Amino acid sequence: MNLNQLFQVFKSKEVKRIYIKKLSPNDNSKNQPYFGGDLAVLNILPAGDLIAEQTSSNKPSRTSTRFKAPLDLKWINDVGQISTAPYAQLIFYPQYPEMRFSGFLRGSATAPSLLMDPNKRGREEGRILILGTNNDGEIFAYVSEANSLVSREISASSTTKTDSILEELDWINKAEESQIILLENLKRIHQSGWIDGKRLLSDGTYVACNKNPNCGGYTMEAELGVSANGYAEPDFMGWEVKQYGVKNFGSSLSHVITLMTPEPDGGIYTENGIIEFMTKFGYPDRKGRLNRQNFGGVFKYQKPSALTGIRLELIGYDTINNKITDSSGGIALVSKDDEIAATWSYSKLIDHWKRKHAKTVYIPSVRTDKPYKYHFGKDITLCTGTDFMAFLKAISLGSIYLDPAIKAEEFSSSSPIVKKRNQMRISFKNIKDIYHHTETIDCTIFK
Repeated sequence: MNLNQLFQVFKSKEVKRIYIKKLSPNDNSKNQPYFGGDLAVLNILPAGDLIAEQTSSNKPSRTSTRFKAPLDLKWINDVGQISTAPYAQLIFYPQYPEMRFSGFLRGSATAPSLLMDPNKRGREEGRILILGTNNDGEIFAYVSEANSLVSREISASSTTKTDSILEELDWINKAEESQIILLENLKRIHQSGWIDGKRLLSDGTYVACNKNPNCGGYTMEAELGVSANGYAEPDFMGWEVKQYGVKNFGSSLSHVITLMTPEPDGGIYTENGIIEFMTKFGYPDRKGRLNRQNFGGVFKYQKPSALTGIRLELIGYDTINNKITDSSGGIALVSKDDEIAATWSYSKLIDHWKRKHAKTVYIPSVRTDKPYKYHFGKDITLCTGTDFMAFLKAISLGSIYLDPAIKAEEFSSSSPIVKKRNQMRISFKNIKDIYHHTETIDCTIFK
C-alpha cells in the first residue's frame, strides 16, 4: 500500500483529519503507546464517555486512580480491509500524569499484530501510527513499518503540531491555509455591516431568525455556510466558531462567556432530589415574588457565598501540582456545615470539556432591537490548545466560577415548577487561562 491508496480508503470513510504518531520502541501492545502527559488528545480524537476507576491493593503504592474512554477504532490492513477493534480505549492516569492507548489489537482481524506485538516487531524504530477521524466519531487506523513506502512518503510530507503528542498530516488543507480562509471570511462578514438574523438549513435555504436570543450564533454560522441543523458545535475548517454579544465593541473584555451548563450528578441535588436541595439551600425570592424559592449567586473556589454560606470546592484535586488525585472526585458545592449540596464528577466534566475543539475563534457582535440585525466585530480572538487540567487550574485561580440560576415556583404546592440552570462561566479577559495560546487580531489587516 502507498499513501495515496491509504488516502482513498480514508476518503471512502469521509475522514476529515489525519493524525500521526512516530512510534517509539515502548509503543506496543504490552507497554501501551504513550499519548501525552495530559488530556489534550481528548480534544482531538473522538472518544466515548469517560469511566472513573479507583483500584487498590494491600500496598499503598499500588493505589491507582484512572479514567477510561472507549474508542470507535477500526484497523485498515495492507490490502484495504477494515475491521473494528472493539476493546480499543484511552486510559488516563492522572497521578503521573499519562494518557495511554490500550486494548487496540484484541478482537480485530485486521489489526497490525506483527508491528505492535513486542515479541515480534513491536519494538522496531521507525513505525508510524496513522489515525483518520470523521464526523461520525470513527477512527480509522493504520501502522506502517519503518522502511515502507507509506512511512517514507509521510516522512516527506508536511505536518502540523497539535496541542497533543499527535501531529496533523496536511492532506487536504494546511493549518495555515485554514486560518487564512477563516480570517478572510471573518473580514468579509465584518465589512458586510448590519446583517439580518438568519439560519442556514441543511437543504441550503435560509430562514429568518430575528427574535431568538441565539440568532447571533445562527447568523454567523449561516454566513460561514455552516448549517444550523448540523453538529452541536459549529466547525469551520477545524475551527470552533463562537460569537458573543457585547454592548459595544470596546466592551469585549468585560463580557462573560458561558463555557458549559452541566447538571450535577451527585450530592443532595441528585441523591435526594432538587426539591430537598432547594428546601435546604435555597431562599425565598428576593424580589418578593410569592411562593417562589431561588438558588443562585457566583460561586468561586473556597469563597463562601455571602447569601447562603455555600462554597465551591475541588474534591480529589491537588491545586499545587495540578493533578487529579481521586478519579471519583469532582467539583462540589459544600454548605457551611460541610454537607455536600451538589457535585459535578470529574469524569462527566471531562466528557463535556473534550467536546471543545483544539482551535476556537471568538467573534464579538452587537445587535439592534427586534427584529434583530447583527454587526460582527473585526477584533477576533484565536485560541488554540486546551485540556481539562487547564479548566481545573482556572477554577482554582477563581477565573472560572459556577453561576447557577435555579427557581422553583409554586414551591409550597405538591408539584413545584422547577427551572434548572447551572452555568460554568469565565470573564473574557481571563480566557487565556483555559487555552495554551491566545491571540487577538484585527481580521481586516491580518498578514
